[in-house]
Amino acid sequence: MTERRGLGRGLSALLDEAEAASTPEGRRAVGALDIPIELIGRNADQPRRNFAEEELAGLAASIAERGVLQPILVRPLAETPGEYQIVAGERRWRAAQRAGLRAIPALVRDLDDLEVMEVAIIENIQRADLNPLEEARGYAAMSERFHRSAETIAGIVGKSRGHVANTLRLMRLPASVKAHLEAGRLTAGHARALIDLDEAEALAERIVKSGLNVRQVEAMARRARAAPPRPTRPAREQAERDNDTRALESDLSDVLGLTVEIRDKGGAGEVRIGYATLEQLDDLCRRLTRAAPSGS
Repeated sequence: MTERRGLGRGLSALLDEAEAASTPEGRRAVGALDIPIELIGRNADQPRRNFAEEELAGLAASIAERGVLQPILVRPLAETPGEYQIVAGERRWRAAQRAGLRAIPALVRDLDDLEVMEVAIIENIQRADLNPLEEARGYAAMSERFHRSAETIAGIVGKSRGHVANTLRLMRLPASVKAHLEAGRLTAGHARALIDLDEAEALAERIVKSGLNVRQVEAMARRARAAPPRPTRPAREQAERDNDTRALESDLSDVLGLTVEIRDKGGAGEVRIGYATLEQLDDLCRRLTRAAPSGS
């Protein structure tokens, strides 16, 4: 049986117990109860939110043929006697419903809210089932609701303190960047480079559109952070700039395939075009040279 680094003895024993209860086809899982599926509900605090359709379909087909070989882990609900909440195994529970099962084997254990959250996070991390944002949400819940430090969380889940701290930082990203990260359009490396960056949303769109690698994004982020702060403008002037300039910036960006920024003050200013590679610069120079009128 695989060793689980960093887990408390009780949590490790719970997950080991669920594995030990796995059973050959057609035999009842040791220590498990067959509980009607409609009496079991999901855990709203489960960090994993995305369940791949292909995975569920494949597991449902396997369960329809061979049954549930490893029981799920549940706890009784004090407020509704006779009903249960999933602690670990939501994917198997979902697939069993698709397979048409009326009941599913489950180990029943009394656990508090913190233990439930810890087991759910640990199980998913070990299976590599969480995307970076789901992992960050789980750590954030442990930190905010149960006042766990990054060091304590690291000890519980078997990760380094630095990994936990860097993952928690992803929660500071704008909502649109989080959406790209959760959908897999950005990697954790891309996302970390954008944290606390004013241009994070625009740069995230560019990464998705142009397929920039992490090293390119880190270089662009360093340049953005090193740039002198923009002078503040009165609210009315800023609003006019937003209305009159952003559409033009967007049009130029679409034409060039590069980030374009227009800085205007009283009808004079500058146009800044950002590039990530020398190839992009060469292409831009060729295009501008071809567009220039020939001398008479």
